[in-house]
Amino acid sequence: MKKKHIRLQGQFLFVALMFFFLVAGPAQANVKMPSFSLQSAVDNSLVESKAFTGNVLLVTFFATWCPPCIQEVDSLIKLQKNFVEKGFSVVALSVDQVGVSKVKDFVSSKGINYPVLMADQQVMRDFGGIYGIPVGFLVNRLGNVVKRYTGYVPEEQLEKDIIPLL
Repeated sequence: MKKKHIRLQGQFLFVALMFFFLVAGPAQANVKMPSFSLQSAVDNSLVESKAFTGNVLLVTFFATWCPPCIQEVDSLIKLQKNFVEKGFSVVALSVDQVGVSKVKDFVSSKGINYPVLMADQQVMRDFGGIYGIPVGFLVNRLGNVVKRYTGYVPEEQLEKDIIPLL
């Protein structure tokens, strides 16, 4: 009876450790932001990720038809305005399928002051698969993704996470 009890404890410990390493391990690791070269929604120029080297970034995937995405635009405009001089930028990646002109109109109508690029399937895969929006990635000055946000995130939370990285 004692042997069976000890064996079960050992199996439980093994399962618990495996769960810890599989779940907790990757969440703690910094991952390099994927490189990209994407079309600007504003002027159709090609924008490369290396243009942001050395900056703190909030890379956010959005769509013009997404209510939570629209809700966060005012906060992102404020963050861009408040921290651009300290080496910060929001970089918005549109997953809209309706074309660049619709996104350009959206940028203009909202007064967006940060780069808005047209996401492609490759960049969506490279960021780990984008299955819901909005989704954002906080990137430090070394180019490492240090936090992922799923869904709408209040401005106060974003600011709290950004300031230590500046």
